[in-house]
Amino acid sequence: MAHHVFESLAESFTREGVETCFALLGDANMNWATTLAEQSTRMIYVRHEHCAVAAATAYARKTGKVGVATVTCGPGLTQVLTALPAAVRAGIPLVIFAGEAPLGAGWYNQEIDQAPFVRATGAHYRSLHHIPRMTTEIRDAFVMARENRCPVVLGVPFDLQSQLLDAPLPQPDPSDAIMPRIAPMPAHPDDLSRIAARINAAERIVILGGLGAAAAGADPALRQLADRVGALLATTLPARGLFNGDAYSVGIAGGFSTPLARALFAKADLVLAFGCRLAQHNMDKGKLFAGVEIVQIDTHPRTISQGMVAASGHMRADAGQAAEALLALVDAKKGWRNPKLGAAIATAPSDLATFPVEPDVLDPREVVASLDAILPQEWQMVNSSGHCSFFFAHMQRPFAKFLTIREFGAIGNGLSYAIGVAAARPEETVVLFDGDGSVLMHVQELETCRRHGLNILVCVLNDGAYGSEIHKLRDEGLSDAGAVFGRTDFGQLARGFGVKGHRVNDLSMLPDLLQDFATRGGVEVWDFPTSDRVASPVVRRAHPGGHVGTEHPISLKGLL
Repeated sequence: MAHHVFESLAESFTREGVETCFALLGDANMNWATTLAEQSTRMIYVRHEHCAVAAATAYARKTGKVGVATVTCGPGLTQVLTALPAAVRAGIPLVIFAGEAPLGAGWYNQEIDQAPFVRATGAHYRSLHHIPRMTTEIRDAFVMARENRCPVVLGVPFDLQSQLLDAPLPQPDPSDAIMPRIAPMPAHPDDLSRIAARINAAERIVILGGLGAAAAGADPALRQLADRVGALLATTLPARGLFNGDAYSVGIAGGFSTPLARALFAKADLVLAFGCRLAQHNMDKGKLFAGVEIVQIDTHPRTISQGMVAASGHMRADAGQAAEALLALVDAKKGWRNPKLGAAIATAPSDLATFPVEPDVLDPREVVASLDAILPQEWQMVNSSGHCSFFFAHMQRPFAKFLTIREFGAIGNGLSYAIGVAAARPEETVVLFDGDGSVLMHVQELETCRRHGLNILVCVLNDGAYGSEIHKLRDEGLSDAGAVFGRTDFGQLARGFGVKGHRVNDLSMLPDLLQDFATRGGVEVWDFPTSDRVASPVVRRAHPGGHVGTEHPISLKGLL
């Protein structure tokens, strides 16, 4: 029986265990994608190509699998050039079937040289131009994505996809069958002795956990190690919530640190960074642990990270293996720990500044506190990027229930990330936290959420502007007119897409709204009109003249 090449290519993805694909169809991918759907892969058909790749990014982070998306060639491919570097910098494995212009055409209006665009983002590009090898190339793309933790884009000319074969193409063993089964990397005994001696000599230790620690399942061992040596616990922003509930966890280390955490970090004499990249953000550009000895414990320790020599010592090891081994070598000590400090940590606010009360708008910090108090702990939370993401990052939620991907600093990803999490956790309710400017960039995806029956609550902090930009412009003494747009009525906008929406002018409305949503489910938007005068601490430190708040210094008196 005659067999199209695209049928064999779809089978290659099925053999890779692809359960979900995020798609927007066009000439260069529609036959392949339709066949993939017929092979029992769940297809999420989005309204913009960027959103297909961004949703696959969140899906991959949440499931630990390779995320899969498909877009057409030419303009379909160029639309994903913001989503790709976000996945590259977050170290997320993706395979994207993008098609290519037909090789046999003398002219094609959507033809471009796609590879340079993709490679400029840091992603990999593979042109599949030799039919007998195409199925192996697809398998190899999955290997590359998994080994390098990166996106791989496949360019397959759609005239080659449509060629007829006498028989299906041979299929190689899938990537999972040939990937090495590697045990966790233990630490070298000499390194353990050296690091244990440093720990025993230190008085105020901070244990910092990153995504590497989360992936290794190291948090129980790190908590035990912290208990033994009296250390404080903290996380990078992507791993926030890893130590949720621990009495001596001070939350995020970096630009998003609380005032109390920043003050404590300044008193530390040793930082043990387990599974951390030691990036500019979690070091706050070198200011957070100035003069403090930092030891990086990682399977791939780095000398220079984002232009900084971030660590003074290194140990190559799996985070969990290293923590368990150190437990047997270090002396027990009190360290930081005392009841007064524990009580201060439990009640520490994310921000100490006060701002004048304004009529008809809400303080974003009060909105976040109210949502944190009322939203069920078992629901999945998604934090987007932008100015408002600081406030939501301090919610008391465990790592497994809270997604943060913001290594590229791009807004406009929130709805896509929520779609990816909803696809990854179809039995759970997803809550998206985002700003008005970000949501409006891809608001059309509300229709995607409704059409696919996703269970997503969208909470919009609506300051009527691009939050970071207005504070920076004001600090410079410049007009903010180019970043102020007025408060869109997201309740009305949501209803236009066939979903429920409410403007929340009074936080006392939340219990009734939550009860109704929890009973009914589906897609719903809560629009919170918020002040455009409440600047986050991150913005205030960098642009101290752009706000009207009053700073209140933190005191450690009686806590150490």
